[in-house]
Amino acid sequence: MQASNFPVKLTYFQMDLQAVMASDFSISQFRFLERLLVVHGHWCYKRIAQMICYFFYKNIAFGLTLFYFEAFTGFSGQSVYNDWYMLLFNVILTSLPVISLGVFEQDVSSEVCLQFPALYQQGTKNLFFDWYRILGWMGNGLYSSLVIFILNIVIFYNQAFRAGGQTADMAAVGATMFSCIICAVNCQIALTMSHFTWIQHLFVWGSVATWFLFLLLYGLMPPSYSGDVYGLLVEVLGPAPIYWSTILLVTVACIVPYLVHISFQRCFNPMDHHIIQEIKYYKKDVEDQRMWRRERSKARQETKIGFTARVDAKIRQFKVKLQRRSSTLVSQNCMPSPS
Repeated sequence: MQASNFPVKLTYFQMDLQAVMASDFSISQFRFLERLLVVHGHWCYKRIAQMICYFFYKNIAFGLTLFYFEAFTGFSGQSVYNDWYMLLFNVILTSLPVISLGVFEQDVSSEVCLQFPALYQQGTKNLFFDWYRILGWMGNGLYSSLVIFILNIVIFYNQAFRAGGQTADMAAVGATMFSCIICAVNCQIALTMSHFTWIQHLFVWGSVATWFLFLLLYGLMPPSYSGDVYGLLVEVLGPAPIYWSTILLVTVACIVPYLVHISFQRCFNPMDHHIIQEIKYYKKDVEDQRMWRRERSKARQETKIGFTARVDAKIRQFKVKLQRRSSTLVSQNCMPSPS
């Protein structure tokens, strides 16, 4: 039990609880194993893979902007963001959407998972957590960080920010850049999700609203506490149209490559769950029952992975038998002959 990679314990009424606690999952009947693997196994793999890749993306997109600003200012040591911005980024402003992705995400429903058990092979083939996928998300984070930093610097460098012709100071540039990051990473995770509940909507869009609410309340505090953020949103950023237009422009520029990628993939190289999603969305499973039954029968055919696993098990059994026979023959030959 402790040496297995995926321990599942079948419990009975008088079973030792120590064995149950040592397992990752505990079921009372063998018939629950199908749903555990085909449904929850598929969901858990997709959720964990997407969560980890998104963690890479959002932290690269945020962290590299600090490095770019330091290089732009000659490594002066001055941070473009307020300390509270960096503290709240992973704690409040981007944590709840990731939790909702890892808890509620479903690319297909449980009924579809049972009807198409071949979807479970996406996990065994590691289609969503290979190096191609990881490097793609890291590259997306690198691209987003470059877009956020370069566009903000180009827009605010020697450019009138307020109606009176004043240029933006470092507090305004930092708040605008951070606003672009919050909007971009939360819109990105919204595009990643395939299944939305009201909790996910609350966490994703509520995180964006929480940032603006924090900026408002923090700016209303006395200058001894808020510092250069005092009245920043109400007096400086809010009345400036360039602030809102910059957020919109940068956010769209950050998510366009991902939109293009998923659009081309769905059109020219769709995966199994993409096809099933479109069939369910356009209700083809109801209109064309013959096609739906044909696709289900294909998904239940004997797979190469299962056949290979059975062959490997037979080979291991034969090897064990041969080793036992050879050891028996050796022991018989080594026995002394009677005098």
